[in-house]
Amino acid sequence: MTDQHGYSAEDALIARYFKPLATDPGAFDLGDDAAILKSHGDDIVATTDAIVEGVHFLPDDPPDTIARKALRVNLSDLAAKGATPAGFVLTLALRAVEEAWLEPFAHALGRDAIQFGCPLLGGDTVSTPGPLMISITAFGRVPPGRMLHRTGATAGDIVVVTGTIGDAALGLEVLKGGAAAAAFADDAAAGQMLVGRYRTPQPRTALAEAVRDHAHAAMDVSDGLAGDLAKLCKISGVSAVIEAGSIPLSAAAATLLSRGVVGIEAIVSGGDDYEILCAIPPAALEAFRQAARTAGVEISAIGKVVAGSSAPCFLDNRGDRIRLPRLSYSHL
Repeated sequence: MTDQHGYSAEDALIARYFKPLATDPGAFDLGDDAAILKSHGDDIVATTDAIVEGVHFLPDDPPDTIARKALRVNLSDLAAKGATPAGFVLTLALRAVEEAWLEPFAHALGRDAIQFGCPLLGGDTVSTPGPLMISITAFGRVPPGRMLHRTGATAGDIVVVTGTIGDAALGLEVLKGGAAAAAFADDAAAGQMLVGRYRTPQPRTALAEAVRDHAHAAMDVSDGLAGDLAKLCKISGVSAVIEAGSIPLSAAAATLLSRGVVGIEAIVSGGDDYEILCAIPPAALEAFRQAARTAGVEISAIGKVVAGSSAPCFLDNRGDRIRLPRLSYSHL
């Protein structure tokens, strides 16, 4: 339905909640059918991810965390490509227009757009009888020909990851009332830290330039460290040997692992880490470490790239191979 000026309920929704986020001149205040993103001589990198209620977030997750996750999973991809955020477009599928949900969603999305220098450029809003869905396509800039690929890992490279691994998957277990929730029944802070890692990823955008300058190959860890490393190795035509004891863990994850509440599979095969996995030549490792310190991002060397075509091998503290029934979490 439209009013006497031809404006629809969708136009009103966009004007109220999302027009304030469209700060880039190329967005034309969301008043046109398309936007302009100036390249400034750089290559434009594009990535897209959708998050769906019941698959990537829970129905009762707060709307502000849903907004942040929707944007940040895309920013994580840009960071792994060595790209600086430039802007994004949003598709929002809603069952109903609820101010109590849209207000915090749009506010959080706007704050993240400012924090990461990634303004809203446009998009679409639609109704759906099914689950809530948010799809974002994000754009970034890299110097010409400098986008980093998954290909390029070379035997002898050091396998490096940012941050800590496994927290998000454990946070989901806490939310679902699983064994991790029971283990932290008397330590609410530890459980909430894990939940925060699941709901609100921390894209490593500050490290994008260093990854671009020093890595042979990189990707973000979204479906699990083991599975994503296998993807990187396969497309690069190599394998890898990983020391499980070197995988960086939060204090909460380490506690669950040491108590036997979870096994190493839950750590390396769980999804939603959104950390950067990269292959760094040994000669560049120290420079990469220094750049990471400057950027305020923790990194850990966890193994080496080796020649071969077999799946990456994870070794325990005795040097024995760890059998992993599954390598990654599937969002399908």
